[in-house]
Amino acid sequence: MIHKVAIVEDELPIQSMYRLKLEREGFEVAVASNGRVGLGLLKEFRPDLVLLDLRMPEMSGDELLSRLRSTEWGARMRVIILTNISKNEAPQALRFLHVDHYIVKAHYTPSQVVAVVKSVLGITDQPVSVRAD
Repeated sequence: MIHKVAIVEDELPIQSMYRLKLEREGFEVAVASNGRVGLGLLKEFRPDLVLLDLRMPEMSGDELLSRLRSTEWGARMRVIILTNISKNEAPQALRFLHVDHYIVKAHYTPSQVVAVVKSVLGITDQPVSVRAD
C-alpha cells in the first residue's frame, strides 16, 4: 500500500526537501504553498497524513486545521505540525484540534521527520524519541 502525504509549507526549499525525502521512501506526495491552496489540495488529494506549517500567507496552518476538522472528510485526517514555532508560542486553538505530533523543524533532521511520519501511520514499530521544546 502506498501512503499519501500532503505537505502544506510556504518555504519552497523546505517543501522540496521533504517532498524528495518522502518520495524516496515510497510515499505519494502532493504539496501546497499556503493554507488556502492547501485546504483545497487536502479535499481533492485526501492524504493519509498532512505535514502542516503554521505561519503561512493567505491562511495560517491553525486556521486550515480548524476548517479541516469541521469537515466530515477531514475530521480524522492525521496531522503533524511542522514549524519553527515552539509549542509554547503556538496558537491556543491547536489544543482543541487534535494534532498527532508537533515538530519544531530546527530540532529534527529530515530523516527523523520521515521516521515520525512512519510512526504516526503505523508503518514502523520503532519508537520515535520526542525532544522537548
